[in-house]
Amino acid sequence: MRTRRPTPRTAAVGLAAATAAFALLASGCSSLTTSDEDVAGEQEAHSVDEGFKVGLLLPELQTARYEAFDRPFFEEALAELCPECELSYANADQDVDQQQTQAQAMLTDGVDVLVLGAVDAEAAAGTINEAQSQGVPVVAYDRLAQGGADMYVSFDNVRVGEVQGEALLAALEEEGTTGDGQIVMINGSPTDPNAASFKAGAHSVLEGQVEIGQEFDTPDWSPDEANSQMEGAITSLGVDEIIGVYSANDGMASGIISALRSAGVATEDLPPVTGQDAELHGIQRIIAGEQYMTVYKAIRPEAEIAAKMAVALATGTDLDAGEYSLTDVEDADGESVPSILLDPIAVTEDDILDTVVADGFYTVEEICTDDYADTDFCQENL
Repeated sequence: MRTRRPTPRTAAVGLAAATAAFALLASGCSSLTTSDEDVAGEQEAHSVDEGFKVGLLLPELQTARYEAFDRPFFEEALAELCPECELSYANADQDVDQQQTQAQAMLTDGVDVLVLGAVDAEAAAGTINEAQSQGVPVVAYDRLAQGGADMYVSFDNVRVGEVQGEALLAALEEEGTTGDGQIVMINGSPTDPNAASFKAGAHSVLEGQVEIGQEFDTPDWSPDEANSQMEGAITSLGVDEIIGVYSANDGMASGIISALRSAGVATEDLPPVTGQDAELHGIQRIIAGEQYMTVYKAIRPEAEIAAKMAVALATGTDLDAGEYSLTDVEDADGESVPSILLDPIAVTEDDILDTVVADGFYTVEEICTDDYADTDFCQENL
């Protein structure tokens, strides 16, 4: 394991995590602080009363969640915690160089803390190192970037893959097709560290239970690329041999289902297809019988925790973890990062009301547009 240089800030973080973890977790509160001096020797602890600058960098637009939920939820939480704070925001649209440019612009503009959802985990190490060299702490958001971020908030991403794999197996067992053919696995972007965790979790459940006929990693989480990959799998395996598809997210599921429909598979004959992110179109495909399930990740608490982390790091105050447990997670460089990991939830048609609707993610009216009004779900709930 590589050991981080013991600057005053990182020493304070390490000391709190090492000496106070059990007592603080028992009380539901974690004590992680910054110091008045940092690597550059000039940073002072900022004040909520006076406000400070927060930079939020999100990774892409392929997945609807970042603009629709992560950004507004973070803005709302920050405004409540620090009304005088100024937020700078940028989305890199899956462009590594653009994200580096955006981060540099924020640092030049004098942000006091960065919240970083990395496009590429390895490339983000340079951004983290540059920020910390200027005394600017970094919260890794949703994706664990390399370089030793100061804090990290996400979901238990291995568990996400396990949940998807378990749901797919349950669907195959319900249909009685587990041993009748092969599944296709279409994983996420190889530059996203979360994708590797989803993949590992899914494999831990699926291997030995079903035959994996074809498997792909999908650059940029592209639905178009997933469509092409599925077309290749259909050509290679034969459409009648495919009993299920592991899709790492909802966007790619749309491309996969399109390929199956183009191969002549009727809606009632589609194999179960997994997803993730509980996108509106994914939920609508579920009630229409096209997609079997998605994974719901409660983004509001994730964004709220990220805002709390940013304020704690910038002000040198304790992080109140509330009901959540603090743990240490190692990044790919072996750096131990104080982290909060949230639980993912499997959503099939039977779970929609109790999850995305109950949490206010979507209303029944938003789900049941004209194209879906005749589905059983909408007929029963409108």
